[in-house]
Amino acid sequence: MDRMSAVKYAELGAFLRSRRERIRPADVGLPAGPRRRVPGLRREEVAQLAGASVDYYNELERGAGSQPSEQMIAALARALRLSGDERDYLYRLADRPVPVQGGPASHVHPGMLDLLGRMPSTPAQVITDLHVTLVQNPLAVALLGDQSGFRGPRASLIHRWFTEPDARRLYPEDDHEGKSRSFVADLRAAVARRDSDDAEAGALIRTLLRVSPEFAALWADHDVAFRRREDRKRLVHPELGLIEVNCLNLFSEDGRQRLLWFTPAVGTDSAGLLELLAVVGTQEVSAATRTEGSSPMRQG
Repeated sequence: MDRMSAVKYAELGAFLRSRRERIRPADVGLPAGPRRRVPGLRREEVAQLAGASVDYYNELERGAGSQPSEQMIAALARALRLSGDERDYLYRLADRPVPVQGGPASHVHPGMLDLLGRMPSTPAQVITDLHVTLVQNPLAVALLGDQSGFRGPRASLIHRWFTEPDARRLYPEDDHEGKSRSFVADLRAAVARRDSDDAEAGALIRTLLRVSPEFAALWADHDVAFRRREDRKRLVHPELGLIEVNCLNLFSEDGRQRLLWFTPAVGTDSAGLLELLAVVGTQEVSAATRTEGSSPMRQG
């Protein structure tokens, strides 16, 4: 490690410590617990929220250890509720390129993370306008599956929908045609809001036009429709079967991110199924969390 890198890593550790000390446990959905000797979060709490080992996070605060990955920096930024400028500063301290907004490492607005943390009994997640999942709560993982591990073009559900048959198992076959049209119309609206030379959106469209005749035919229709703030969905859970839900959306000011949460559809038995999901699904997620050492809040 050269002198410049050593200076940066020392500053990175000091910066992480300063951001940790300003956050109260209640700010991130953690119980206050017994009397604390220091302000803010404990190191082990930040490690838990970011899906890192305690030893690794301790090394980061000491200005030592290995260079954090881009995914780890994104997870730390979310765990510490960093602003956009603070997030970019953290990337630069770690000698990592600042990611473009809209990809899997996109910065999630702290307000959206706060709302997500206040929905422990409701499946909820934050996605981008290209349907890249940024963070899920445990119930969303139980309902929709863990969407945090996809990278590259596959991070977009739209890409997986038109290229991977397994991606459609979440919806009844009778709904597939309507979902395809909805995805394409929503994508066209998203592209119009972005810059004309946006690399991420352009690459996604070019790839799908090349590999998916279905997408190409729908894209040629020029249908455009911004996703509604409320949408009724039928979801197929591998254990509980068909669950009908209302999907509600809260959009960021620029429209590039949306907080989705799912409530039982009136007139169905979905309320009971979601209650059962809360018991069965979260037990499975908790078991996976203990095995993998990851955070209960899954982050892309």
